[in-house]
Amino acid sequence: MANQRYDAVIVGAGAGGGSAAWALTRKGFRVLVLEAGPRYDPFVDYKVNTPAWEEGFPYKPGSQGKYTFGDMQPLSEQWSHLRSWNRVSGQLNPGHTRISYGYQHVRAVGGSSLHFTGEAHRMNPDSMKMRSRFGVAADWPLSYQDLEPYYLEAETCVGVAGPRNDPFRPRSAPYPYAAHPPSYCSALLRKGFEGKGLRLMENALAVLPQPRAGRLACNYCGCCLKGCPRTDKGTIDVTYLREAMATGRCDILPGCFATRVETGEGDRVRGVHYMDRQGAGFVETPILILAAGAIETPRLLLASRDARSPDGLANESGQVGRNFMETLLWTSNALHPDPIGSYRGLPVDSICWDYNAPDAIPGVVGGCRFSPSVAESDLLGPVSYARRVIKGWGREHKQAMRQTFGRALSLSGLCESLPHPGSYVDLDPTVRDSAGMPVARIHSFVDDMAIKRIAFMARMCREILAESGAKEIFEEFSSYDIFSSTHVFGTCRMGDDEHASVVDAWCRSHRWKNLYIADASVFPSSGGGESPGLTIQALALRAMSHIGRA
Repeated sequence: MANQRYDAVIVGAGAGGGSAAWALTRKGFRVLVLEAGPRYDPFVDYKVNTPAWEEGFPYKPGSQGKYTFGDMQPLSEQWSHLRSWNRVSGQLNPGHTRISYGYQHVRAVGGSSLHFTGEAHRMNPDSMKMRSRFGVAADWPLSYQDLEPYYLEAETCVGVAGPRNDPFRPRSAPYPYAAHPPSYCSALLRKGFEGKGLRLMENALAVLPQPRAGRLACNYCGCCLKGCPRTDKGTIDVTYLREAMATGRCDILPGCFATRVETGEGDRVRGVHYMDRQGAGFVETPILILAAGAIETPRLLLASRDARSPDGLANESGQVGRNFMETLLWTSNALHPDPIGSYRGLPVDSICWDYNAPDAIPGVVGGCRFSPSVAESDLLGPVSYARRVIKGWGREHKQAMRQTFGRALSLSGLCESLPHPGSYVDLDPTVRDSAGMPVARIHSFVDDMAIKRIAFMARMCREILAESGAKEIFEEFSSYDIFSSTHVFGTCRMGDDEHASVVDAWCRSHRWKNLYIADASVFPSSGGGESPGLTIQALALRAMSHIGRA
């Protein structure tokens, strides 16, 4: 790279970095993408078409970051009914303090889209004014209408199939494809939702129902989380990044870990230092875009402190790393009395938005959503049944497996996560990574309002499953006693007030004129269970439209 000159450098090749690269190359920019993780070949690396398909996503060396966790909060007997458990192994957290199962992500070219289920959600407009309406979190410095054209652009690029009518999120044009048909299990769950006076509707998914541009149509194998070898799922590597590279103006360097951003004169950053297999390096750039996610982006900023930024780069407000929001989840897994073939179909082909608005749950601020979760609970194959559903061993166990396999019905709720002073990301004072940098340390606190949301989701999941005919619950998983996040937000939030935020409405640093952030760290609020990928893409596309020729 010493002899190469780029118009922009992007750190991170996930949803924000990939869409930013695509947008800039379309404007004629020459772009370099630095990605700490490896590259995946979907036709070689994924195993869902092999006997090893149940092993899960094939993590490569370097495809997960290293993090530590601060002390977790004590648990209360008052909320013992919200503890995670399994009838084979007992309590999943037998202690008296909340524990961590980790940050469930993929560090690679394509980011966590490689193992996501394809959910492609817009934010509920009501969730973008949490401070002015409810006195919590912060308002977004832009409106839903400001993002709407970029949502359309993102949906077209990744190929989203969605419902004809979405009463919660106004649209100026239909989805590129009609929604996928619901599975048999979703039809069963729909009866349960209707029994509660609720609507289970088709989900918006970046999954192709028909072939397009060298990508096959979905075959409904249900293994989206294990890696899609057909490329029908709209992952960032086979959509934005493939098209960006096809222009000849985008280079991607996998296994290239950014270690420090160097500042220059005139409130501009000069470039980024990195480590790769050849050792240490530096690349200068007129524009730097950080898209490493809501944990790695604040880590890099805090680690880049210098004489010009003694508290960390872009941290003039003291908000870098603060306002951390996490995945708050409840899952109930039950057995249906009939053989329903619950391993069939797309993992999250349907969704209930009835409680998604911030004031939809009685007596609680912050909404939630409900959706089927057999695949997300890893209940697609017999190995999981043998370990988690059926007790024992030998002939009786084998007979019970034959009678039980395919009868698991799973329902999950995801809810709003709001900022709390006890939830933040900082640098671990003692633990360093292979490059000698302090690793990010995650602090998480679930307050009383969050617990009430979890309690509401628990009650609804149990009741809806019973209404669907699945009354024999064998496992439940809760964010009350276990941290396990796939979506994280808020650690470099956007806002109009430079004293209370890190970037402006265009995702540009309030101080550093050529520094942008394009990931979920800029979210002022998390929404009531929406998957953030599409909003990350829309924000990045909008931000890149603001950049002129460097």
